[in-house]
Amino acid sequence: MDQFLSADFYLERWREAEAWLSENALALSVATFGQLLVVLAAFLAARLLSPRLRGFLAAHRWGRFETQFARINLALAALTLPVIWLLLLLIALVVAAAAALPLQVINLMVSLLAAWIVIRFSANLLKDPLWSRFVTVVAWTIAALNILHLLAPTMELLDTAAVNVGTLRISALTVIKAVLLLAMLLWLATVTGRMLERRVTTLNSLTPSLRVLVVKLLKIVLTVIAVVAALQSVGIDLTAFAVLTGAIGVGIGFGLQKMVSNFVSGITILLDRSIKPGDVIAVGETYGRVQSLGARYISIVARDGREFLIPNEDLVTQQVENWTYSSDQIRLKIPLGISYDSDPRRAIALCVEAAAAVARVLKTPEPACLVKGFGDSAIDLELRFWIGDPHNGVTNVKSEVLLEVWDRFQQHGIEIPNPQRDMNITSPIEVKISAQGEPAEGDITPIPPLAGRASSR
Repeated sequence: MDQFLSADFYLERWREAEAWLSENALALSVATFGQLLVVLAAFLAARLLSPRLRGFLAAHRWGRFETQFARINLALAALTLPVIWLLLLLIALVVAAAAALPLQVINLMVSLLAAWIVIRFSANLLKDPLWSRFVTVVAWTIAALNILHLLAPTMELLDTAAVNVGTLRISALTVIKAVLLLAMLLWLATVTGRMLERRVTTLNSLTPSLRVLVVKLLKIVLTVIAVVAALQSVGIDLTAFAVLTGAIGVGIGFGLQKMVSNFVSGITILLDRSIKPGDVIAVGETYGRVQSLGARYISIVARDGREFLIPNEDLVTQQVENWTYSSDQIRLKIPLGISYDSDPRRAIALCVEAAAAVARVLKTPEPACLVKGFGDSAIDLELRFWIGDPHNGVTNVKSEVLLEVWDRFQQHGIEIPNPQRDMNITSPIEVKISAQGEPAEGDITPIPPLAGRASSR
């Protein structure tokens, strides 16, 4: 490592380069001219071939994966010329190396073209500007070091900066390689996961809850594979992390109990398919439609637009009303009351007729109205009817039915009574209050009973 920090090292390399240039100036000029001709010929060939490749990409259909590859297709269509140029230069580079011909200029063009293609492709494909800038910096840095023939010395220098943790050796070069590979593999895992998610969601043979479970398991597996592959590719033995994973397990056991409980509860809900996206459920005071199932919570959208995030653990440990678990049909009940002067049979027929007139009320099973009892001031009725779309609301359909009942009661003279109470006074007394606010002794005088009844409405 000290030789790279010494000025004599670079001075000696410069003298060697000057001596080589002086001895091979003519050969260098001829070789350079020949390589430039090869680069120019490859460019002209790429100009001729790129329109055909661009047309192929524009006309090619990806079938069921068309939406997944649409962005990649567009990004490649804009880079057909430099991609073909690079491929032709790589072929020329292989031929020159096999024939022991000079290839400095071709190698330079290959490095520049590769860096430029990576930068343009990432800029067209990546939505996040931070990732796009990161790829740009990495690509140009590697290209510059390769052009200056400093890539190998730089890698050697980074490899010397290392620390030993037990039997594990971690250098700066290992960390950089691991970070770059992990970023690339995680991006590939994310793209692959989105493609598989779109594919799985189109499978009608799977239930909604099973689709969510399959997608989540695929994403977890792809992420684990990306991390393991990145570590293995840089030569890190995973058995060295045994102690670390044990410590993480202890931390999960003590500090992340709720998170793990919610995750396991979410997997349980997906496996037993008790709740699925689109169900109408009620948890405590929360009522609404299940929007999505997450690893930690489910999203419930209420009728007023509010979105509730309910932890998965609550759905496993508490009572949950699932209105659409086995069927979308639910029965609603509306209590009613008519006066004793009205005909209850006529009122029952009008209630059934009113419920059947509402569009959302199912014809089968038919609406029904029953006499529940005789109240203090009214005959108690209960109207029952079925609906098949509870996700569209319950109170609104009840309101429509009640309005229909009101119209028919008004047309046929069915009276809905006001609450009333009868009060009988059997032994009234007259009480004189003293100055202190207490009844005076001997001042309580009975009053003869009053005839008749007092009614209060």
